[in-house]
Amino acid sequence: MPEEKQRHSRYERDLTEGHVVKQLILFALPFLASNLIQSLYSVADMLIVGNFAGNISMSGVNIGSQITFILTNIVVGLCTGGTILIAQAMGRRDRKAIEEVTATLMTTLLIAGVIITALMIFLRVPILRLIQTPKEAFDEANRYLVVTCAGILFIFAYNVLSAVQRGMGDSKRPFYFVLIACVTNIVLDYVLVAIFHMGALGAAIATVFSQGLSVVLCMVTLARDNFVFDFKPKSLRVDRHYVGRIFRLGLPSAVQNGVTSFSFLIITVLTNYIGGVNASAAVGVVSKFNGFAIMPAVALAASISTICAQNIGADRWDRAVKTCWIGTGIAAIISVLIFLVTRIFPAEIIALFNRDPELVGYGVVYMNTFCFDYLFVPFCFCINGLFIASGHTTFSLTNNLMSSLILRIPACILFSLVLDWGMIGVGVGAPVASAGSLCVIIGYYLSGKWKENRAGQ
Repeated sequence: MPEEKQRHSRYERDLTEGHVVKQLILFALPFLASNLIQSLYSVADMLIVGNFAGNISMSGVNIGSQITFILTNIVVGLCTGGTILIAQAMGRRDRKAIEEVTATLMTTLLIAGVIITALMIFLRVPILRLIQTPKEAFDEANRYLVVTCAGILFIFAYNVLSAVQRGMGDSKRPFYFVLIACVTNIVLDYVLVAIFHMGALGAAIATVFSQGLSVVLCMVTLARDNFVFDFKPKSLRVDRHYVGRIFRLGLPSAVQNGVTSFSFLIITVLTNYIGGVNASAAVGVVSKFNGFAIMPAVALAASISTICAQNIGADRWDRAVKTCWIGTGIAAIISVLIFLVTRIFPAEIIALFNRDPELVGYGVVYMNTFCFDYLFVPFCFCINGLFIASGHTTFSLTNNLMSSLILRIPACILFSLVLDWGMIGVGVGAPVASAGSLCVIIGYYLSGKWKENRAGQ
């Protein structure tokens, strides 16, 4: 093949050969570390703001970050289309396709980032009012949102670069850059919030600056290492063939991630209504902990998706299925351990962020029911990773819409408001939704419909 004679980046990695367990763990660990460290952005914000700026600033950070989290998850979902195409092209040894998909993905999301940044800055105040932001925390949430919206391009760029590298089999390098950014973020958080008392605004500045640094370092390093994209303006282009396939595969995941994030934003609205600032801050704490708790399942699911996509591209379906089930088993064991820790030490976990008795009380009540979600998510995420690898992202979207809109949101409203269970009822929504989603996933797996490679069409 002509493509094989071209000089490859030393970070490209063939995942269609070798021991399955070893390949899965070696690929998943750097990705897991990257995601855990990336989660430290928001956790560091909440920890330092909670200990040095108080409950009102905590509520502002929680509400503002919920909105930017929706946008980030949409971009991550859209990048899934590019990751699948690149991984399958790697399995076929088709370097030309890798280069064209990368250029198209980079250009498309650059344009989208500029448009979304302008819209969010213009619409931020109506959005904050719409979600019932407590009056005391409105200014803090607004300041946080202004800065983070201005940094949306950095969020988009990092996720695009990470998606491309994962598709090529490299999960290590994204870890290095996000580690540098995280350390920078924590230092700036402390300086701006603890020393200069800038509250939510300081936390936002620290986060955006750190993300920008991560992107710049990543681009400079990749450009020196024969990366498939050279970051020059003349290289920005949109291939009509691939942009259609990226959106066909990625849009369902983008909508899915957006709807899931939106359903959790509804939880924030409910807690704003039920308990005001303290309840909002408590839910913010639990959401930050939850980011860590589900991260092993998320990392293994993404690793399963990439490894399976390469193997499906090489027509090694048996190896793809084996990878899926081994990864699911590992994720389930880790999630059960996290569930047990959460059940035994809920108050201690909440108190790490803030020791206000009322806030801790709200957090413990919410966490005691919410944590049952950890028993379902590894199966939902990891099996779904196999479906995504073969291009069945529309199923993932349909199932997620059902889970979020028909189960999670109605369950939260029913138990918290109609049955007057308060924060207990709000926490019930997540495990109810995941249990229903898992039933549908198992049915789809048994049907065998996922064995048709739709990404290759």
